[in-house]
Amino acid sequence: MNNTFHTLTIKELQKSTQDSVVLSFDIPKDLIETFKFVQGQYLTLRTTINGEEVRRSYSLCSSPIDNQWKVGIKKVEGGKFSTHANEILKQGDVLEVMPAQGHFTTPIETNARRNFVCYAAGSGITPMVSIIKTHLHEEPLSKFKLFYVNQKASTVMLKEELEALKNKYMDRFEIYYFLTKQKRNIPFLNGRLSTEKLEIIDANICELSSIDHHFICGPEAMTLSIKEFLLSKGSDEMSIHFELFGTDQKANESHKKELAKSLKGKRCVLTIIEGGKQMELNIEQGAENILDVALNNSADLPFACKGGVCATCKAKVTEGEVKMLLSYGLEPDEIEAGYILTCQSIPITEKLVVDFDS
Repeated sequence: MNNTFHTLTIKELQKSTQDSVVLSFDIPKDLIETFKFVQGQYLTLRTTINGEEVRRSYSLCSSPIDNQWKVGIKKVEGGKFSTHANEILKQGDVLEVMPAQGHFTTPIETNARRNFVCYAAGSGITPMVSIIKTHLHEEPLSKFKLFYVNQKASTVMLKEELEALKNKYMDRFEIYYFLTKQKRNIPFLNGRLSTEKLEIIDANICELSSIDHHFICGPEAMTLSIKEFLLSKGSDEMSIHFELFGTDQKANESHKKELAKSLKGKRCVLTIIEGGKQMELNIEQGAENILDVALNNSADLPFACKGGVCATCKAKVTEGEVKMLLSYGLEPDEIEAGYILTCQSIPITEKLVVDFDS
C-alpha cells in the first residue's frame, strides 16, 4: 500500500449541484503510474485549514478509461474539508493527495455476461459512476440497474454523467431516481429504499438473488439494511460489495467504556513498525485505539477517516491481540490474516506488535 502524499494541482473545479463540487487533478507524467486506479477506489486528500491539518477520503468518480482523476465532494454541515472544497478551493490550488486505495470493486471480465445492481444515496453515487462506466465499456454483454436516492431533483450529483451513460447504453443501463423531499406521481419513486420497495424491486424489476454483483454506497443504516435484505433473499454474501462514507461512532462508546473498565490497571508494551522504524510505548490496555495513542506520541502514521471505513490505517498484528470495534474497511480474508484498522483497535494483551509495513 502506497501511503505517501504527493502535491497535486487542481486542474479543474466544476459545480455538480449547489452544494457539491467535482475536483479534477493534474497528474504529472512521472506520477501517472503511481496514481493508477481501478473503478470504485478513492483518494485521500490532505490540506491545512485555519492552521489545522485535515484529511479526508473521497471516491474517484472518473473511470480508469478516461485517463482522468476526479473526485466528487458534497458539502456536509460542519464538514471542514467539504466546506473548504465547495467554498474556498479554486483551479490552480494545490492539495496533498495519496494514491488510490480501496476494495469497493470487482475485476473486469471482458467476455462475461453479468447483471449488476447499484444502490446509492447522495454522494454515494461517486464511486458508482466509476464502476458503472468502466464495466459497461469493458464488458459489452453486461447490464446495470441503478437505484439512486436523493432529497430533491436539484440535489442529484453527477446527473449529467449518469444521463450520458444511460443514453449511450440505453439497452444495458437503467436508472431509478428516488426522492425523499419532493413528491412525484409515482409512489414507488417517493421516499427511501425501504424493505417494501426492495420487495417490489425483487418481484417486478429484477430477481435480486440472481444478480451477479450488488454495490451499495450510502448512509450506514441504509447500507446495512439493504445488505441484510439481500442475504434474506438468498444472495451470495460474496456478491454484495459496500462502501461507507461514515459510521455511527456513538454506538461504540459503551463498548469502549466496558473494555476500559474490565482491563483497568493492566499495561501493554506496544511496538509499532512503520517505514522500517520502530516505536515502543507503554500504555494502558483497553484505554485508547492504537492510532490515537501513536499520534499523541508524535508518530507519523497513515490515516484518513478514523471511522473504520477507509482502511488507510491498516496494519498487521504480528504478536498479541486487539479488540477491533469496527472493521468495515477490511475484507474477511484480511482479518483472518491478522490485519486490523488501527483507528478501531484497542490493545488487550501485555505485549502487542503492530506492523504497518507488512
